[in-house]
Amino acid sequence: MTMPRHALYWSSAALSAALIAGLAPAAHANGTPGNTTTPPADESSEGNRQGSTLLASVSQSRIQLTYPDGRTGSGSMEDLTSVDPNWEPPVCWYEPAFTPEQLKSAVADLKKNGGLGAVNAHEFWTSGIFVDHYEEGEEQDNFDINSSKNTMAKGYKDYNVGKDGMFWRSVVRKGHEDDTKAWDCGRVMFWQDAGTIPDDEHAPTPETLAAYAYDQIDVPKTEVELKPQTKSTVNLPTWVWLDKGTFKEVKVRAELPHTGLWAETTAKPVALHLEPGTADAETFPASGDCEINADGSIGTPYTKGKADQTPPCGIRYLRASGGNPYQLKASITWEISWEGTGGAQGDLPDGTFETTQDMEVQEIQSINR
Repeated sequence: MTMPRHALYWSSAALSAALIAGLAPAAHANGTPGNTTTPPADESSEGNRQGSTLLASVSQSRIQLTYPDGRTGSGSMEDLTSVDPNWEPPVCWYEPAFTPEQLKSAVADLKKNGGLGAVNAHEFWTSGIFVDHYEEGEEQDNFDINSSKNTMAKGYKDYNVGKDGMFWRSVVRKGHEDDTKAWDCGRVMFWQDAGTIPDDEHAPTPETLAAYAYDQIDVPKTEVELKPQTKSTVNLPTWVWLDKGTFKEVKVRAELPHTGLWAETTAKPVALHLEPGTADAETFPASGDCEINADGSIGTPYTKGKADQTPPCGIRYLRASGGNPYQLKASITWEISWEGTGGAQGDLPDGTFETTQDMEVQEIQSINR
């Protein structure tokens, strides 16, 4: 069987969308679905690896993450969920991938071992095409399934050895390989002079990095303090609080090597929302939203003698749970902001993390004489 010189990785979703849109015939220039070859799994994303980098996962970015808040990764941490279902962080963008010498060495390795190498997020070439384009100077198609027109990419001589810069390649946001928007970054791997950013709508920006960092934010998985704990009594207020320092700001810094681009995304806890798990209950305040106090705490801890007082943050159950505990939901809202290269800054959609706790509510029986 002859190895196709071009091959496209067609995810099921992308292929279905292409057929529905009538775009599938355009694939003949670079290979048809029948000739599709999925590259070997290789999660390496380091640009200094040799031929294996041509087979590296294009959903694994080279963006580097650090945690200025001092987080070490220990403890129970959970992902945030955006409160804005319509928020769409970038699905794909371009990143520096190879120096001239690295690409030349990687292609040589590919020639030796055979197979296909990724030239963008969805297109894979044989070593022969890499040689034609990056060594011999032949033009090749820039294939973009979402575009009504294809452009031609000018070739290079001897991988631009001796020039100062890098070859850039498209990357897809992890988990969005099936998104047809991932095809928007359709350019084959291209040259960019050192110290410059591509003039392309899908070039990375500080906000791109901020959104990438947002995906990496983990927050403490901590249950709220309750009094009474897990078992309450009808009409008896349940006090809810979080001690000062239980929730602190979480920071994630993202940097893209060889670009000078960086962004630091900060998640700040701003409110606790309570849902008692039944309509037969009252929340304090009535909205169920308990704001964070100036010292970073939420609500007020219960102390002896406050049983009949109304808590600033809490719940009063009006009916017994009858053996089936109510599901008390407590969700923390985290306000997300970012700053980055050149003084850039902005806000991203708030995030939430929700925990559920069983609440058994009993009635106190009394005898009337």
